[in-house]
Amino acid sequence: MHQFPIFLNLTGRTVVLVGEGEAADAKARLIARAGGRIVSAWEEGATIAFVALDDDAEARIAAADLRARGLLVNVVDRPDLCDFTTPAIVDRAPVTIAIGTGGASAGLAKAVRQRIEVLLPARLGALASALHAARGAMKARWPAAPDRRRAIDAALAPGGALDPLDGDAADKVAGWLVNDAAAEPSRLETIRLASIDPDDLTLRAARLLGEADHIFHEEAVPAAILDRARADAVRHIADAPPADPPPGLSLWLYPSRP
Repeated sequence: MHQFPIFLNLTGRTVVLVGEGEAADAKARLIARAGGRIVSAWEEGATIAFVALDDDAEARIAAADLRARGLLVNVVDRPDLCDFTTPAIVDRAPVTIAIGTGGASAGLAKAVRQRIEVLLPARLGALASALHAARGAMKARWPAAPDRRRAIDAALAPGGALDPLDGDAADKVAGWLVNDAAAEPSRLETIRLASIDPDDLTLRAARLLGEADHIFHEEAVPAAILDRARADAVRHIADAPPADPPPGLSLWLYPSRP
């Protein structure tokens, strides 16, 4: 990962936008959609800035001046001058998906965005809002956080009660809560790695890594593989799979043998 992805709350905040023309207009629309207040020069309280100037020297001078005032700066079409880049965006508010390439190829980011746009139903945001509204009911139903997370994971899985690709999933949240929905039972799954390259992971292995609560692995399993797991999954270096796995989904990972 070459850049740290982050979502900024710009509502009511001041954003500097230097420049005119199509590129500046595009950034202005993006800032306005996020609720930011646009100014054309530095003001007290501004924290980020966009520079959309055609002349390279002028762009460098403007960026250096704004950066000297403590702002993070994005210079349009000049990734080497950027403190941050703006991603291609799939907007299903409040769900936002950002695709970035670190400035390497805006065209590639756009192509990936277009593929994702086709996959996701227009009402995905409504599902997020419905789940947010049901937080109290979910806590009452599953008081223990691990049980609650496993129940939600099972519901949101492909073909689950609240499959995100189901355009009507938002209307099913209430029914899911009152039905006999149970958290997925604890289990141990074994993954034999074909290679140390994470691109060689099977679809099953990638899915399990994204769902697991605990990952037991031999020391030889590379970090590039473990990085595909959830950030909050507990890692355990071990010589053998656990005889008594902890609650939730546990994985046993080991490399292939010669």
